[in-house]
This record gives sequence, C-alpha cells and structure tokens, in this order.
Amino acid sequence: MIKILLTSSSFIDTPGNHHDFLNKQGFEVDYLRGPLKESQLINIISKYDGVICGDDEYNSKVLEKGKSGKFKYISKYGVGLDMIDTKKAKELEISISNCKSINQHSVSEHVIALLLTFYRNIIEISNNTRKGIWLRLTGNEIRGKTIGIIGVGAVGKEVLLKTKSLGLNTIAYDISPDKEFIDSNHIHLCSSINNLISKSDIISLHLPLNDKTKGIINKDSVINFMKKGVVIVNTSRAKLIDEEALKFGLDSKIIKGYLT
Repeated sequence: MIKILLTSSSFIDTPGNHHDFLNKQGFEVDYLRGPLKESQLINIISKYDGVICGDDEYNSKVLEKGKSGKFKYISKYGVGLDMIDTKKAKELEISISNCKSINQHSVSEHVIALLLTFYRNIIEISNNTRKGIWLRLTGNEIRGKTIGIIGVGAVGKEVLLKTKSLGLNTIAYDISPDKEFIDSNHIHLCSSINNLISKSDIISLHLPLNDKTKGIINKDSVINFMKKGVVIVNTSRAKLIDEEALKFGLDSKIIKGYLT
C-alpha cells in the first residue's frame, strides 16, 4: 500500500472535495501538522512513498534520507517551492508538483483584511475596548490611495481586482505581464519596480522567492524611491525584502507599516 505523509495545515483544516478525493485513493495517510523542520523529517521520511506538504524543510539531507527508503513524490499544497531543494530532488528523481492558483482568493482577501485593519486602527481599537478604554480612533480611508502590485500572477490579479473595486488607484509590475488582463482591466503597467515604488502609497508583493527575487526590495529602493509613509504588504516570502532595508525604512519612518 502507498503510504503518504500529510503535513499541510491548510489542507488539514479546510474541509472540501480534496479530502474526499484523497480518501478514495486507498492510501495509508499519516497526519502531522507542519511546517516541519529537518530534525522532524529526517528520521521518518524514508518510510513514506510521498508527502502532501506546506512549507516543510525538504533540504538535501531530508531528500537523500527519503530516497534511501521508498520516498519518491512531493506534492506542495500551495505554490512556492523555495523550501524544497528542487535541484537535489531532480538529481534523486523525486517528482515535485504544486497547486497553482490554490490560494488566490484566500490570500487576496487576507491582503484586504490587513489593509483595512491597519488603516482603520482595528487592532488598537479592539485592544483598548477590551481594557475598557473608549478612545475614538477614526483611522484613514484607503480609497483614492495608489497600490502597486509587484507580481501579477493569480494572487496579484485578484488583489488588483479587489483593490480596484474599493476605489484604489491600481498600478503593477511584472517581468512577464498578462497584457490581456492588464489592458482589459485598465491597469497601469510600470516600466520597472523602482518606477512602481516611487508612485505607490501601498506596495503589495506577490512573487516567488528565488535568486532573482531575494531582496528585491532593498535599501536603494527605500532611500531613493519610496514615498514617506508607504505601507508594504508581504503575503509571499519574508526574504523578498532585505531585512536591514526594512529596519532602516521603519526606523526612519519612510515605511509606515509592514503587514504580513
């Protein structure tokens, strides 16, 4: 019997047809809530034929240990593969698949929730109310602000559509844009990332993490191009933004908020 390890908490916690489909396969399935580290995987992975994972740590050591047993499949319940050593997996003939567009609606809704919560001071109001403090904090509207979307894939497109419907001015940058989508939705396409940054009140990142995108927001971007008081939303990967640049931006008040 094929034995599967399921660690994706979003798969486990979300009811739907994916559970019915998996149950019909006749696999033996073990459940562990991830994301799992190398130390948690290294001693168990070789007994499984495959995994349905989230952001577990599938580095070269874990993959080699798995291959010493019967391990041969990785199915990522999501899009990003940056936690998997894809080069080593290919070398070991371990197949990898992901689920493109699986989370485009939930992530785009999360972006909207973050923005409204931040601009309307929801957390501070909630905390004050719990303490019995009745302090009026009106916050600010997001309508009329310019949001720059870096990465116009499935999630980026949904964020553009949702923010446009809320009355924000929408601009975007993508290395290989879907011109039909951009044109049909009247999205202004910027010529470069820094061009987008210079025009944006809000910057929202929707990119995979790889050698080309790591630190794509850097100190030069912060100092020379960002508007003072910009808000950055990052629902992709932390390392898209250089940590020192982020700290500098927050300390200098160039970046008003960093939402994840």
